[in-house]
Amino acid sequence: QVQLVESGGGLVQAGGSLRLSCSASGRTIMSYRMGWFRQAPGNEREFVARITWSGFTVYADSVKGRFDISRDNAKNTVYLQMNSLKPEDTAVYYCAGGGPPNYSMDYWGKGTLVPVSS
Repeated sequence: QVQLVESGGGLVQAGGSLRLSCSASGRTIMSYRMGWFRQAPGNEREFVARITWSGFTVYADSVKGRFDISRDNAKNTVYLQMNSLKPEDTAVYYCAGGGPPNYSMDYWGKGTLVPVSS
């Protein structure tokens, strides 16, 4: 069992920056694929970014070049650095992850709200 807890959300103005944290407990996530997802008002949950155990990253086109996902295995924590925020980035952001063999996103946090004002 792995528990994930997001933190760092809050109101930010367009053009600003924010760093989200995802703290894992219960098990190490060292070998896990970890990711960030978001759900905007009235929309379905969408993929934002993911990172493998080796540090390989993939980003959604909408955030590429602005967001940076990283991990600190010693702290069992994953981060999402968000820069040049836009109003359309407004959403509840969720941390998720899963281990081998399929690396499916089996574990999810409850989310943290990021409203971006124009």
